Amino acid sequence: MIGRLTGVIAEKTPPLVLIDVNGVGYEVDVPMSSFYNLPNLGERVTLLTHFIVREDAQILFGFLTTEERATFRQLIKISGVGPRTALSILSGLSVAELAQAVSLQEAGRLVKIPGIGKKTAERLLLELKGKLGAELSATPASVASDAQADVLQALIALGYSEKEAALALKALPKDVGVSDGIKLALKSLAR
Repeated sequence: MIGRLTGVIAEKTPPLVLIDVNGVGYEVDVPMSSFYNLPNLGERVTLLTHFIVREDAQILFGFLTTEERATFRQLIKISGVGPRTALSILSGLSVAELAQAVSLQEAGRLVKIPGIGKKTAERLLLELKGKLGAELSATPASVASDAQADVLQALIALGYSEKEAALALKALPKDVGVSDGIKLALKSLAR
């Protein structure tokens, strides 16, 4: 199995990347999260890969991080989720966002991804619960209390990113209540 490629980027056509490894060109499908972080044409890159052999094709999928590859492998184990769907999921959500959606059981975030319907989203939430790793499913930043965890979930539900919500939480007093915390966080985010 091909586990890693290091070479020069010869072509970039989303989601396909052609990597020249000592004169051999490997076509690698990458999620958009990795694609946007790739170096420019002609520059060296190292991709972790997952090689799939089927009766009619041999497909190489590439990832910039071990977390992405591990999540991809976890996704394709789920009934009804093939490699293309897994790639689509990782293109629509970062690994941390997917872990957050699973820990909060938010099917709505998954349904927004092209190719993911309500039933598939519910199956993903059920199958992935507890499997994405404790370090990924933990809430971002250190949440000191249940009230702060509720504020964080409320901000994410309102459409703020995890990063924005975590920054707003840091500005709050430690002993703040949920409703006051949400108000104060929204004020700080509005600036």
